[in-house]
Amino acid sequence: MDLDDTAARLGVPVEDVERVHRLAGDRPSAPLPAKADAGAILDRLAVRPDDAAEIMAGWPGPGSPLWTAELRWLLDRSIALVRADLGGYGWLSPGPALPRERGPAWRHLYVYAYLALVDVVREYHRDHGVADAVSWVTLADLGRNLAVDRRMRREGWPVMQSWLTLHARGGVYELGRLQHQRGGTAIDLHIPESGPLTPEAVAASLDEARAFFPRHFPDEHYTAFSCGSWLLDPQLSEYLPEDSNIVRFQRMFELEPYEEPEGLDADVEVLRFAFRTLTTPLDQLPRGTVLQRAVVEHLKAGRHWQWRRGRFPI
Repeated sequence: MDLDDTAARLGVPVEDVERVHRLAGDRPSAPLPAKADAGAILDRLAVRPDDAAEIMAGWPGPGSPLWTAELRWLLDRSIALVRADLGGYGWLSPGPALPRERGPAWRHLYVYAYLALVDVVREYHRDHGVADAVSWVTLADLGRNLAVDRRMRREGWPVMQSWLTLHARGGVYELGRLQHQRGGTAIDLHIPESGPLTPEAVAASLDEARAFFPRHFPDEHYTAFSCGSWLLDPQLSEYLPEDSNIVRFQRMFELEPYEEPEGLDADVEVLRFAFRTLTTPLDQLPRGTVLQRAVVEHLKAGRHWQWRRGRFPI
C-alpha cells in the first residue's frame, strides 16, 4: 500500500500512518460485533443515547459509503495494533487523531476499534479469573469518556482514545471509586468522574485492590499505590478547607520532588477536569464550587498549577 497516499487521504502526517503500519504489521485484527447486537453492547458500556445514535449511524458495515478504503485500513490495523499488546499496561496511541468533523465514521473510528476488542479483553479477563461484573464496569468508561468529550465540544477525544486502550488491553480495572492501573512495582490510581472522593470510598477501593491484584495477577508484585495528578498539587491547600475530600486524598501520599512534566501542561489538565473545556476564557468559566473558584483565581493571578506524583505503601 502507498502510505503517503493513505496519509494524505486521511489528512494526517505520514509518520502517524507509518507508525500504525509498523506496530500492527500483519498481526490479527478482530471483528466488530454484529450491528444487531451493538445497541445492547453500547448500553452495557454506558454510552448515552445521543452518542449511541451517532455510533450506529456511522457503523462500518459492508458497502457503507461512509467508509473509504483508507478508513477501513486504519480501523483494521488500529484494532490489530492494540490487540498485539493485549495484557500491556503502558500508554498506547491506537492511531492518529483524525479530522472528526468529517462525519461519524471519522469521529468514532477508535470507538469501533474499542467495540471490536470488547470480547478479546473479556476473554483475557476470564483467563485471569476477573468477574464479568468488574469487566463491564471497567469497560463502561467508554460511555463516560464519550459524554465528557461531548461536553467539551469534541476537544477531549485525542487524549481519551489513547487512555481507553488501557481498558481494551486489560491494563486498568475500576474497583469501586478508583481505577487501578497495573505496571511496575506500583498500582497507579486514576480518579474517574463518578461521585465524591470521600475517604470512605477511597479506602474501600484500595482494600478491594489489595485483594484483587494478588488474586488475579499473582506473578505481579506491588509494593505501593501511586498517582500522578494535578489533584496532588499542594497549592490546592491554599484554597480548599482542610477537611475537603481533595486535601484528605492528598495527605495519603508522599510526594516526589517536583519536575516539570514533559509534554503535559498542568494548567490545561486542570481546565480539562474542573471545567471540561479548553477554550472558554477565564472570565467566562463557572465558579459554582470552591475548586472552580480556586482554579480561576490562581490562573488569573498569573500563577500555574503543577502535575505532581506521589505514592504510599500498600
